[in-house]
Amino acid sequence: MSRERLVSVDAFRGATVAAMILVNNPGDWGHIYWPLEHAAWNGWTPTDLIFPFFLFIVGVSLSFSSRDTTRAAAIRALKIFGLGFFMAFYPRFNIFTVRIPGVLPRIALCYFLAFVIRKRFPPRGVAAIAAACCLGYWALMTLVPVPGGFPPNLEPSTNLGAWLDRLIFGNHLWVSSKTWDPEGLLSSLPALGTTLLGCLAGSLFRSGHPPLEIVRRLVVSGFVMTVAGLAWDTVFPINKSLWTSSYVLFTAGLASITLALFYWAADIRGHRAFFSPWVIYGVNAIVVFVASGLLAKTMALIKVPLGDKVVSSQVFIHRLLFESWLAPINASLAFALANVAGWFAVLWWMDRRGLHIKV
Repeated sequence: MSRERLVSVDAFRGATVAAMILVNNPGDWGHIYWPLEHAAWNGWTPTDLIFPFFLFIVGVSLSFSSRDTTRAAAIRALKIFGLGFFMAFYPRFNIFTVRIPGVLPRIALCYFLAFVIRKRFPPRGVAAIAAACCLGYWALMTLVPVPGGFPPNLEPSTNLGAWLDRLIFGNHLWVSSKTWDPEGLLSSLPALGTTLLGCLAGSLFRSGHPPLEIVRRLVVSGFVMTVAGLAWDTVFPINKSLWTSSYVLFTAGLASITLALFYWAADIRGHRAFFSPWVIYGVNAIVVFVASGLLAKTMALIKVPLGDKVVSSQVFIHRLLFESWLAPINASLAFALANVAGWFAVLWWMDRRGLHIKV
């Protein structure tokens, strides 16, 4: 089992990317079912599980890349970061305000650091570093006063992480906030913890344990982490934008249980056909994430007349094909689902031709 490519890992990765595309591409941002929105601040929705699930499976996948060199990992991380920077740069190409932090830069950073840590430390060492990431971040955010006269706090613009982001990145932050970034520098520390917990889950597949024992350990450890995250939430709230330590444990716990279910169904019970759509997404995960983001931005640029107005091609398609016969919120969801289905068709075509692009 150790050298075999697991269907469950590719399917898990693919399901998270498909979910990213779903929640990032509604027909109308003003009409979205609540599970497809992020929590306003503290708390969580199903959408808040997607990114940590992806970082978790990045860590799991590292267990199957033991032959890779540090140089190869560094090059891959730079490629992922470069793609993320280009996505932020396009289409305005404004070097003075382009966002530097982001989803792909965080993936690149966590991937490379987790690769180095996993390569140099045994599982117990990896666990200790993951714990240090979570405990250290908790201490920094709740005990260290914020320069400028603010006490330790967890508010959007005045917490320690937001201060550090403004200091390091200046104007190169998330355009929707301008004063803080949900993929900021300091919160990448607990995000690394998420990836390292994925590494620990992945090490079970290399342990030589029987498959059902692996499932048991994933479920038990997942349950323990989920409960611990909920307990920590009482003093350090679950918060995706801050990537709080309680959020790390809670989401890693749920990811571990979900991975156990995928592994049991796909690799033990052999229901691989059921997971094939997610596998097709999973083997080209970064490519489809980048392509979908660039397409959405390009569609926003292309203007089309609609009645007495000029709207983006995205709005035109949404209103013509979906909003013309569905209630606004259902039309918005239908547009998002059509996006996922359309990209699946592209990826299916690529898969049939053996086009698996590893960034």
